[in-house]
Amino acid sequence: METPGSQSSLHRANLERVVRAVRLAGSLTQAEIARTTGLSAATVSNIVRELKDGGTVEVTPTSAGGRRARSVSLSGDAGIVIGVDFGHTHLRVAVGNLAHQVLAEETEPLDVDASWVDGFDRAEHLVGRLIEDVGTVREKVIGVGLGVPGPIDVEAGTLGSTAILPGWAGINPREELSRRLGVPVYVDNDANLGALGELVWGSGRGVKDLAYIKVASGVGAGLVINGQIYRGPGGTAGEIGHITLDESGPVCRCGNRGCLETFAAARYVLPLLQGSHGPELTMERVVELAREGDPGCRRVITDVGRHVGSGVASLCNLLNPSRVVLGGSLADAGELVLAPIRESVGRYAIPSAARQLSVLTGSLGARAEVLGALALVLSEMGDSTLLLGRGGGMQAPQVLSSVR
Repeated sequence: METPGSQSSLHRANLERVVRAVRLAGSLTQAEIARTTGLSAATVSNIVRELKDGGTVEVTPTSAGGRRARSVSLSGDAGIVIGVDFGHTHLRVAVGNLAHQVLAEETEPLDVDASWVDGFDRAEHLVGRLIEDVGTVREKVIGVGLGVPGPIDVEAGTLGSTAILPGWAGINPREELSRRLGVPVYVDNDANLGALGELVWGSGRGVKDLAYIKVASGVGAGLVINGQIYRGPGGTAGEIGHITLDESGPVCRCGNRGCLETFAAARYVLPLLQGSHGPELTMERVVELAREGDPGCRRVITDVGRHVGSGVASLCNLLNPSRVVLGGSLADAGELVLAPIRESVGRYAIPSAARQLSVLTGSLGARAEVLGALALVLSEMGDSTLLLGRGGGMQAPQVLSSVR
């Protein structure tokens, strides 16, 4: 047993500090590890050598600033993580390793609103198949990130709004998937996971304060403050779709009138065009037609952009993020939607906040949420899980009772 304050305890803490820095970044040079952890270069060198000998990290030659360096990443054999993303019309699963490499990924059409049992049956089957496809076993799975299209009640672990997925009322998605797979599961809403995905792999790289705005069947925001997802004490931070734009406007599913969602979400926007473009119209097709020059679709995209921009301006005035990343099907409209968003931000945001803000589309597209689910596991898992125990094997992960 290690005594607090002893040399062995200090050494263990330093091991975990190095592993944590590499785990969060994906890969770092030894000089970057020293700067991140505050440890001396000599200490980092010794720890990296020990971790390499134990199979926890891999070291490869690289260059930094024109000089030779060594890049450190977690070993591909140290374990795998799973991402599961439930959308309203799809199920997407990805398998990755601890070096931030995506090993396999697959998407299936799925009516998530219809049956939670069918949804979890399909997810369990797809996870098992992808694990086999990458040539590994379930015992290698360290954790699973789970995304759902609605706010999560942090205390109860259930969906915070039964109006979004009425068929899931009373279901604890984290416990259900953990029971089926036998590993720790971390759950969050799709907007937060989209923010994490873009932060780690996409358009949010290099910034610490951003908002990821997802416009699809609903409108939500994932908020990153000082490099961390901000969820709020009840887990509902970022519900930008329910900012009131017109108190005499359409009734929203939340019970209020004139929410941003009633002016921007697909379920409210598509009826404006279905009379002239047919009942089978989708937002993806609206964006496609707008890019081809269809005047009605371009007008609707512009109007949606202006309304979203009003919500973004409110975010700027409250949180002053340095970057806003637009996701969801609307993002494929590019400058057709970004330009009116920027126009509204310039009109309604405090000038100093507007000047510091960049607005761009996400680079991960529909993959943002499932990659964010992988990033969620990589950010929340315990570092001690990765360190070799005295008995020579990896410590078994414990099923977590907390919700993320």
